[in-house]
Amino acid sequence: MPAQHEAPVHLVAYDQSWPALFEAERTALSEILYPWLTGPIEHVGSTAVPGLPAKPVIDIMAGVDTLEASRNALPPLKKFGYHYAPYRAELMHWFCKPGLSVRTHHLHLVPFGSPLWKERLRFRDCLRSNPTVAGEYSALKYHLAEIHRFDREAYTQAKGAFIGQVLHTLTAGDSDVTTHGAA
Repeated sequence: MPAQHEAPVHLVAYDQSWPALFEAERTALSEILYPWLTGPIEHVGSTAVPGLPAKPVIDIMAGVDTLEASRNALPPLKKFGYHYAPYRAELMHWFCKPGLSVRTHHLHLVPFGSPLWKERLRFRDCLRSNPTVAGEYSALKYHLAEIHRFDREAYTQAKGAFIGQVLHTLTAGDSDVTTHGAA
């Protein structure tokens, strides 16, 4: 059963203000995370793709050396309004702002250059550069949001096969990614 404290999955049309919201947050996070950053702070997720519908939550990924080395970043991030949630803790430190039930921002501290780091950027860049794949992903997201409206985790997991297929195609060297069965 889905967690009762989470807001339902609700997609909205692309909002032109999302890049500016990311930039403002990146500026503040650059100062807070300076001691732990070994890579850039990136705008990832659907709000980073012009024209793509999304849950109105700005996804931010910051490159750190290791998860253990960046553990000391948790208290300063809490003071800035980020609440730590041990989701996929073996791969990243994950935070929600302003809280776990109502979210405007997600922050992912990810080891710079790790497979997760590379996959998130490759998928984002593919969606930005390939309107066909972005359209298929958009249709899939709307479909899954209807099915999993009250279960964010199921919604996220259900997108995994599509994302995996796109990443596999990209890894196979097929730069002309066009169709991925998003039915």
